Amino acid sequence: MHIPDGYLSPSTCAALYAGSAPFWYTALRRVERLVHTRMLPLLSLFAAFSFIVMMFNLPLPGGTTGHAVGVAVAAIVLGPWASILAISIALAIQAIFFGDGGITALGANCFNMAVAASLAAWAIYRAVAGRSPIQSRRRVIAAALAGYGSINLAALLAAIELGIQPLLFHDASGAPLYAPYPLGIAIPAMMIGHLTIAGMAELVLSAGVVAYLQRAEPSLLTATAPGAAAETTWKAGAWSATRPLWTALAVLMILTPLGILAAGSAWGEWSPDEFANLESRQHIAAVSGNRQPPAAAPAGLRRLASFWTAPMPRYAPPFLKSAALGYVLSAMAGSGVIILVFLGAGRMFRGRSE
Repeated sequence: MHIPDGYLSPSTCAALYAGSAPFWYTALRRVERLVHTRMLPLLSLFAAFSFIVMMFNLPLPGGTTGHAVGVAVAAIVLGPWASILAISIALAIQAIFFGDGGITALGANCFNMAVAASLAAWAIYRAVAGRSPIQSRRRVIAAALAGYGSINLAALLAAIELGIQPLLFHDASGAPLYAPYPLGIAIPAMMIGHLTIAGMAELVLSAGVVAYLQRAEPSLLTATAPGAAAETTWKAGAWSATRPLWTALAVLMILTPLGILAAGSAWGEWSPDEFANLESRQHIAAVSGNRQPPAAAPAGLRRLASFWTAPMPRYAPPFLKSAALGYVLSAMAGSGVIILVFLGAGRMFRGRSE
C-alpha cells in the first residue's frame, strides 16, 4: 500500500500533497495544544507503533504481500488529528530513510493511510461504541470494525490512484507513463488481499490492543469516548507512565524479522528492473488478472523511480549481511528518529508559547 516513486504522475502527486496539506495544518495546530498537555510520549509511542507494525509483511492471496497499519489504534487513543500527524511522521521516516513508499508519492500515502484512514477509524469507532462504558465489549467490537474499515478505505484509495494513471497519463501510442494497470485490474488486485488477510490483521490488532488497554490502562481510551464512565484519569506526563507500552513495542522490534518471511512483494510496488525480468514479469501478470505488464517499465516510472535513494533501502543497512539483524536495527533506528522528531517538535512548540 506504500506507493513508490514513479507510479503516480507529478500532477497526481501534487494534488494529493495539496489534499493532505489542510489536514496536516489542522493536525499541527491541534497537536501544539496536545504538547502543552504533555501528551508527547503517547504521540511518539503510537507513531513508532505504526512504523513497527507496517514492517510485518503478511502473505496475501495470489502471491503478494500486505501489512497492517495500526491507524485505528492511534485514532482511538489519540483522536483523529493527532493520529494523522503520528501516522504521517511514520510514513515520512519510512520513505526518507528506508525507501518504503516514494518521496513524490508521500502526499498520496499520507492521504490514504494517515488522513482518510484516521478519520474513518475515528468515525466508525465513535458510531459503533457510542456512549458505552470504557470496559464494554462493544468498544472492542467498535475497534475491530474501525481497523477493518480504515485499512480497506486506504487500500481502495491507493487502488483508485494507481488505476486512473493509464487513463489520464499515456504517450501518443497509448502506452501508460506511470502505473501500468487500469482500475479494472488495480482495484481487485489491491482489495482482495485487504478485504481478507490484511483487513483481518488490522481488525485483530485493533481489537486486541483496545481489549488490552481496557485492562491495563483504561484511561487511555477516554479521549475518544466523551461521556463514557472511565474509572481513572490519564495523566499524560512522564515518559515513565508509558513504560509498559514501550516495553511491548521493544518486543515487537525484536520480532520484526518475522516480517521478511512473507515471499513476494506488494502489488504495484515493483522496481523498474522487474518489468524486464522474465520471472518477475510472469509474477506481475499472475497477480494482475493474468494481464501482461508492458515490455519495459513505463517511461515516467523509470524517470521518477530514482528520484530518491534511501540510506537503508528495504530496511537493509548496507553494512550488515544479516537480513534479520538489519531489520531489527532498522526498526530501532526508525523508532529512534520518531522520538527525536517529536521531542524536537515539543521543544519548538514550547519555545513559541513562552
